[in-house]
Amino acid sequence: MTPATGQLLEVEVGPVAHGGHCVARHDGRVVFVRHALPGELVRVRITEDSGGSYCRGDAVEILRAAPDRVAPPCPWSGPGRCGGCDFQHVSADAQRLLKAFVVREQLARLGGLPDVQVVVEELPGGPLGWRTRMQFAVDRRGRAGLRRHRSHSVVPVRDCPIAHPALDVPSVLGRRWPGARNVEVIGSADVPRAVRRHGQWGSSLVEGPVVGRERAAGRDWQVGHDAFWQVHPAAASVLSACVLDLLAPRPGERCLDLYGGVGLYAAVLAEVVGPDGSVLCVEGHAVAAADATVNLAGTPWASVREAAVDGALVSGLPAYDLVVLDPPRSGAGRDVCQALAAGPARVIAYVACDPAALARDVRIFGDAGWRLAGLRAFDLFPMTHHVECVALLHPE
Repeated sequence: MTPATGQLLEVEVGPVAHGGHCVARHDGRVVFVRHALPGELVRVRITEDSGGSYCRGDAVEILRAAPDRVAPPCPWSGPGRCGGCDFQHVSADAQRLLKAFVVREQLARLGGLPDVQVVVEELPGGPLGWRTRMQFAVDRRGRAGLRRHRSHSVVPVRDCPIAHPALDVPSVLGRRWPGARNVEVIGSADVPRAVRRHGQWGSSLVEGPVVGRERAAGRDWQVGHDAFWQVHPAAASVLSACVLDLLAPRPGERCLDLYGGVGLYAAVLAEVVGPDGSVLCVEGHAVAAADATVNLAGTPWASVREAAVDGALVSGLPAYDLVVLDPPRSGAGRDVCQALAAGPARVIAYVACDPAALARDVRIFGDAGWRLAGLRAFDLFPMTHHVECVALLHPE
């Protein structure tokens, strides 16, 4: 019988799945359960049911708890509340084990690689107070908050435990924002706070510097407020060091930085390959490409091309030895992967924020004769299901 939305079911919780939920079964149907842990016995309230092969629900009563269950540090976390975090009820060590399981499962199921060992590495600073960029939705009454899971409903919160203290989130949430759709706040220990209001007719800077600045990898970076930058304060330094370690660039080599953003990987690669080498940063977002041009201005052997990566590959790129690519959540896709696999690179580093997209693209490379030669994973987003991976690809 198909359960109706709101119905309570008692289920034994199975393994964690990609997306921040666990898999259970009831009367032959899959139930994706949030706020649960593998091995638990829980009472689930159905939140969505389209009548197909699966439904979704929240664990509203824990009948048998797993050893890794903890009290959520956030009072707004839980069924029917803020949907921003997935694992507030899970110990920090167990969160990383769950994420490692998901990466392995995706590589096995979508990538055809059943034996990849995955360890999700912890970043400094702990699981709270790390997020340096927050965007709050605004309801019709002008109250800022965070949305419920898979909903447009806004939960008016007073604070966010994963936000960096420099954001001073209570001061943003404690005022009204009439006419705004959302409010964005950016800042860290090294970066002055900036607050931006986004409305129907555009955005405006409420507080802070006009030009964004960040510090990572031992230097300062210009990062426009509309450009992408990792939200964990240690992420950019950790990822750039990982890319250098895996690629092992040599003086004089020629490098491509695809989906290059503000030029983070291009700059650190340029320092190693030196003036006898070259680095081309390809970025399709105009603000990020402009920032990359500024950030690489002191390195004449590094250049920036504002273009979509797939278009740049079709139109032609200079000769290259190394590639690093950091595509959006949807991944690089078949056309880009096949073009790179047919190219002259001796090694490729693929930075991925979605393990499913990574696994799919690794399989495309594999079908073209490349192999996964190494993988590192990082817990850049504690309390959430998100995990960052860096894959090293070698031609056979």
